[in-house]
Amino acid sequence: MRADATKEVRLLLVGRGLRAFVDGYVAVLLPAYLLALGYGTWQVGLLSTATLLGSAFATLALGTWGHRVSERLLLLGAALLMTATGLGFAGLSAFWPLLLVAFVGTLNPSSGDVSVFLPLEHSRLSHAAEGDARTRLFARYSLTGALCAALGALAAAAPDALAELGVARLTALRSMFVAYAGVGAVLCWLYARLPATPVMDQVLVPAPLGPSRRTVVKLAALFSVDAFAGGLVVNALLALWLFERFGLSLTATGVFFFWVGALNALSLLAAPWVAKRIGLLNTMVFTHLPSSLFLILAALAPSLTLALGFLLLRAALSQMDVPTRSAYVMAVVTPPERAAAASFTAVPRSLAAALSPSLGGALFAAGWLAAPLVVCGCLKIAYDVALWRAFRRQLVPQVVSDMERS
Repeated sequence: MRADATKEVRLLLVGRGLRAFVDGYVAVLLPAYLLALGYGTWQVGLLSTATLLGSAFATLALGTWGHRVSERLLLLGAALLMTATGLGFAGLSAFWPLLLVAFVGTLNPSSGDVSVFLPLEHSRLSHAAEGDARTRLFARYSLTGALCAALGALAAAAPDALAELGVARLTALRSMFVAYAGVGAVLCWLYARLPATPVMDQVLVPAPLGPSRRTVVKLAALFSVDAFAGGLVVNALLALWLFERFGLSLTATGVFFFWVGALNALSLLAAPWVAKRIGLLNTMVFTHLPSSLFLILAALAPSLTLALGFLLLRAALSQMDVPTRSAYVMAVVTPPERAAAASFTAVPRSLAAALSPSLGGALFAAGWLAAPLVVCGCLKIAYDVALWRAFRRQLVPQVVSDMERS
């Protein structure tokens, strides 16, 4: 990797880490903040749906028209929107204005990155490496996010600490959204230092989907099933489940999500090593299946200790498909199609994930606390089986190239 490419990758990784840090604590604090404002479990789910739905529409617009605008300018615009989102949540109390800000803003109630930042950064990173090196780069990207999100989850204890110092709890919660806005301002400064085009491939012009359309559509349809299932237990709803099911405190919940993030990071670190030996697709499927079983067991666990244990076992495996999925999509499309492929696989995932949090919140409100977790686990198992059956015979071009060179 050239020095100029290394600098660009470093800027993108720092930006990913900062966003993950604030996302890590926002996902835990969001339900606590809404409960402190006097809203119920259904409103938590509805607002989570609005955030994911807004991200889906923004990503769809990016995939349709984004190739006409510099990725650097789009990243700068997204960072400015992040600043406005944090300030909006810090300054508003009425539910409908909050819902509007959630829809148009960048708030992320989930464990993964579902924002408009994702396809833009993926597209730029994909030009910096090829083959196994690209998988390792995406793993570094995801690992950075997981580690920083884990640290961010620990920061969710800050409002309790401020409350002990005499700060009103609601004021303490609002201050965390002000910090979120501050990170958006820092991202503006970082992205302003990026070159206008990817340094490793200055002559490559992003293009809409063409020869890879059929493959991308099939992947997008399958990814949407996985995303719908995941939306039932986004971090905000999982934190809500721990609050409602076991009465876990905000500080203890933050510590739990720290360990979830740490285990996610370890699984991301192992993903390239596993993928090199058994392939991208097998890594995506055969690490995902047991993690879904652990989620179902957690839902049915009779005690907090067992539930947390199963959830931690799930965390050790559930993210190994993230860098391999990204690398797989980038490998099965032509280079000019990569930005569009990243967007058009992200859009249905965001749309599907946006539909389910309100359903999960409604199930919680109805007293069916185990249902969202069980349904999520079953749907994810169905997704894994369908993905493996659909693509098990399709060779990945980069893998073929590596085999020919050897």
